Amino acid sequence: MAEYDRRVCILTRERGKVAAFARGARKPNSRLAAATNPFCFGTYKLYVGRDSYTVAEAEIQNYFEELMTDYEGAYYGMYFAEIADYYTRENNDEREMLKLLYQSLRALTRPSLPKRLVKCVYELKAIAVNGEFPGIPADRELMESTAYALRYIEESPIGKLYTFAVSDAVLEELEDVSETYRRRFMDRSFKSLEILKTL
Repeated sequence: MAEYDRRVCILTRERGKVAAFARGARKPNSRLAAATNPFCFGTYKLYVGRDSYTVAEAEIQNYFEELMTDYEGAYYGMYFAEIADYYTRENNDEREMLKLLYQSLRALTRPSLPKRLVKCVYELKAIAVNGEFPGIPADRELMESTAYALRYIEESPIGKLYTFAVSDAVLEELEDVSETYRRRFMDRSFKSLEILKTL
């Protein structure tokens, strides 16, 4: 990789997770500079080299500028990207994870939605999308509203996920369940989550 090149990881509908090089993207006037920032969603044209993909051009539909000016929101977004990286694979159908990541980043930009709730929904739905969601915990007594929210998160289409609000008490129970399930099903620590805990 040359000094001004940037290595990026792109989550695609067609080929799952793809690592690629954007030649010259670190140069100030590069046409690929903005398109290789975090949280960019759009159409990327790649060509296959001997050992890797190279980004030829990109047309970005959403840069999520709101997250770039929101310190806390950016770390939530980076955490979501880390989970997507954990779950997705090359040459795999990752449409649902891509859709979930996109809708969750959009939810982070909505002032009316608590970021803690968006985090719970994202974690639980990511587990469900990957076929690991074990249902409502049988070993604890939850409020009826919490149980309803868990069923809704598991069963709802991704486009309808962020259409509900909960009380503080329900949110606390959702956080407890999502943390328990994350520890059980994601055998990795996430750097951005550790930073979020200090904010």
